[in-house]
Amino acid sequence: MSVLVVGMSHKSAPIDVLERASLDVDASVKLSHLVLEAPFVTESAVISTCNRVEIYVEAERFHGAVEEVSRLLAEHSGLDRDDFVRHVYVHFDEAAVAHLFGVAAGMDSMILGESQILGQVREALHSAQAESTVGSALNALFQQALRIGKRGHAETGIDRLAPSIVTAGLDAAGPVVDAADTRFLVAGAGTMASLAVRTLIDRGVDPTRIMVANRTYQRAYALVATFGVSAVRWQAMDVELSAADVLISCTGASGVVFTPERIAKAAEGRSMALIDLALPRDIDPAVREIEGIDLVDLVVLSQLSANAELAADVAQVRDIVESEVRTFLAAKAASHITPTVVALRTMATDIVAAEQARIESRLPNLTDDERADVRKALHRVAEKLIHAPTVRVQQLVDGPAGLTYADALADLFALDQSAVDAVTRVGDKP
Repeated sequence: MSVLVVGMSHKSAPIDVLERASLDVDASVKLSHLVLEAPFVTESAVISTCNRVEIYVEAERFHGAVEEVSRLLAEHSGLDRDDFVRHVYVHFDEAAVAHLFGVAAGMDSMILGESQILGQVREALHSAQAESTVGSALNALFQQALRIGKRGHAETGIDRLAPSIVTAGLDAAGPVVDAADTRFLVAGAGTMASLAVRTLIDRGVDPTRIMVANRTYQRAYALVATFGVSAVRWQAMDVELSAADVLISCTGASGVVFTPERIAKAAEGRSMALIDLALPRDIDPAVREIEGIDLVDLVVLSQLSANAELAADVAQVRDIVESEVRTFLAAKAASHITPTVVALRTMATDIVAAEQARIESRLPNLTDDERADVRKALHRVAEKLIHAPTVRVQQLVDGPAGLTYADALADLFALDQSAVDAVTRVGDKP
């Protein structure tokens, strides 16, 4: 069995397509269970962030699994077949492992090297564990990905552009963010909103200048208790919006929350910075047409990453990922080979025992020394016969991939190639 990933991200699809494919927590859980019911799928996990949705599975067969997983993702996104095929990507086996390791290391993020993705990968794993949709294979894969992500940030400067998409958004909003009298309104109270509040406070913003609004007031109030900020009920948010200099929106709503009319009324001719971190987007892009309004959204942030000068760090992280992929696949292959070696030795031991019993029953007058000699002779023969296969099988694990069954068989038993060719030609005769 091998790992398979089917997904879409900011690299393969425009924001409006990703908006349609985005998943909230409940939808991610439901999709992971639907995927697990598909033929040839034994494990599943879903990563859904503001700029990607990916389904990881452990699959018994590639073609059957990719067809079912792709169908489920397409049905969820509501895209027709042509649109879906244009924007989806599929990685299998080694490529899938490399993709996840790169994602966890921030190499595939909208903001190159951002560290927030590590938490999102961890959340995806924890959700899959809680729902029992992952087993030993994906659990090992995700755990290794998390370790590699941490290693990339610890050993390189890959995250110096922006440790998270929140930081990138605040940086892009300009000097108003760090002004002494700036008032902030955070719309939403989920993980992204919590990260936004924490990031503001870490930048030195007085918590009394941060207001949080959420449809569920209790969740907003939880941020009050944690960070000492203020909270307002959703119904009264427009009053606070009129007083805010910076709006950070990450509500998780299914449609636009802040229309041009709503923003124009709140601004009343003054300047405002709007940071939209939501997918689907919370703020209508048309607000850019309002004088004095500066909008930073995922489209803007994706352009920032393209200008990053992190060539040396990128190369170093890529080297880490490539090395870890080889190590992971070798360990995975070894884990499959070990039972085979054990079974081979067990078979040899059973044959030796059976032959020894047969000889002793036919030759009851053997002395103890003669019985011992027979037993040793049988064991020596068995060991010599299985020595080459057990050594060769480890060499196959450590060697190049892609061997055909015939190649593996010939190499495993150290067969003469001319003899193999002769047998193949005979077998091919009608």
